[in-house]
Amino acid sequence: MDFFNSAVDVLQTLVIALGAGLGVWGVINLLEGYGNDNPGANAHVW
Repeated sequence: MDFFNSAVDVLQTLVIALGAGLGVWGVINLLEGYGNDNPGANAHVW
């Protein structure tokens, strides 16, 4: 049973790390999308 408990702990750590990575990636995508939709960001185009 000790092995099972340690395996569950490892899986929980992997799931938390995966969720955190996806969350950071999602926030970056949201910020990049907002920047692309902002007309002021295209001020350098003439």
